[in-house]
Amino acid sequence: MPELSPRRRKLVLAICCMSLLIVSLDNTILNVALPSVQRELHASTAGLQWTIDAYTLVLASLLMLAGSTADRIGRKRVFMAGLVVFTIGSALCSIAPNLETLVAFRMVQAVGGSMLNPVAMSIITNTFTDPRERARAIGVWGAVVGISMAAGPLVGGLLVESVGWRSIFWVNLPVGLAALLLTLRYVPESRADRARRPDPVGQLLVIALFGSATYGIIEAPHASAATVLPFAVVAVAALIGLLVYEPRRAEPLIDLRFFRSAPFSGATVIAISAFASLGGFLFLSTLYLQNVRGLDALHAGLWMLPMAVPTLVCAPLAGRLVGSRGPRLPLLIAGVAMTCSSLLFAVFDAETSDVTLFLGYALFGVGFGFVNAPITNTAVSGMPRAQAGVAAAVASTSRQLGQTLGVAVVGAVLAAGVGAAAYKDAFVAAAVPGWWILTGCGMAVLVVGLLSSGRWARGTAERTAEKLDAVEVRQTVGASERH
Repeated sequence: MPELSPRRRKLVLAICCMSLLIVSLDNTILNVALPSVQRELHASTAGLQWTIDAYTLVLASLLMLAGSTADRIGRKRVFMAGLVVFTIGSALCSIAPNLETLVAFRMVQAVGGSMLNPVAMSIITNTFTDPRERARAIGVWGAVVGISMAAGPLVGGLLVESVGWRSIFWVNLPVGLAALLLTLRYVPESRADRARRPDPVGQLLVIALFGSATYGIIEAPHASAATVLPFAVVAVAALIGLLVYEPRRAEPLIDLRFFRSAPFSGATVIAISAFASLGGFLFLSTLYLQNVRGLDALHAGLWMLPMAVPTLVCAPLAGRLVGSRGPRLPLLIAGVAMTCSSLLFAVFDAETSDVTLFLGYALFGVGFGFVNAPITNTAVSGMPRAQAGVAAAVASTSRQLGQTLGVAVVGAVLAAGVGAAAYKDAFVAAAVPGWWILTGCGMAVLVVGLLSSGRWARGTAERTAEKLDAVEVRQTVGASERH
């Protein structure tokens, strides 16, 4: 990629953030609309889980493929294709006649979304080469997540109440089109110095692992053991297949050597834990506010502001802290805040008091605001720039996988707890195990953040980077000699 002027770099960052905005906004807006979708399309709790998880599951399955493909054939080209598919998928979702087609169109959206965030992060990584400047850019990137969390519930609530839930997908159309035209004009093409070969077997194993595990978790409360067991077997077999097959490839879809770096492995675990907490938190909160408290979508969206505003404020602060002091402090703040937030709900039934509900939402917003920048920065720092797309895609995959699992597990626990009882009467008690699960996720962010950000961890990252660079050089020389 050619060296760009500071103004052009900021413009590229803004364009990339537009893609993040529509992808992130889509999730927060949809959460507010879930009760309306449930009423109009007669969806069960499992059906609501699938409207979210069909999207995040496809994203998680295809992100690494999109990252490596972008490195190979061109990041701008893949990014623009993603904008086109995502925008078309959004238009289809707005006209879905039933739950099944809505889930299918959400999957179309996700195919486009898989070509956006990891590719945009790769573009940013290759545009901002100075570590401090890159950390600040990633802080801005994280702030966009906060903006989507702040705007999503309000915009979604207003649209659902005034027009209907289908209108939430219309927001993506003008933003997607504008981002497409700006990308065509201002984003330079870039690709890795040496193209990586596709790994279709690895890709199929990833899809089998994520898909079968998610299906088994969501359907477990409603299906017999004989129905769920085959999916569990497929998931285990796919995981074993990945662990055995991928290390044997010279250019695997998932380069397991990345995980020799403690910061990279830690970032993966933290991303899964933090976004599982986010997925479960939003799912429980939305259903509680509208189906138990009886609030309309707009007022439920207003109740989300105590969570959204701290995320918006803390995300750029986390980016600056990562740039000046490293990832440890933001990760520790995130872990403590997210743990305390979930504990309020698990131990003190925070839903039953406006004060504790407000405090629980605010604490979660602080924690989530601090967690994004250190995840992204740690995932891509120290990795060879030629594999920036793959490294960023692993981090993005971890986020989507975490959100998928959070909704699947917490939703399954809630469905099992509610059972045949009256929904309003049983909800708070049935949600307690889910809140304990989210408390464990917050603790994982705290403990893993502490272990993966010290001197020993940095040493493993340096050694891993040296080995990856040496392998990259050997493969490049070998490819040159063959030609």
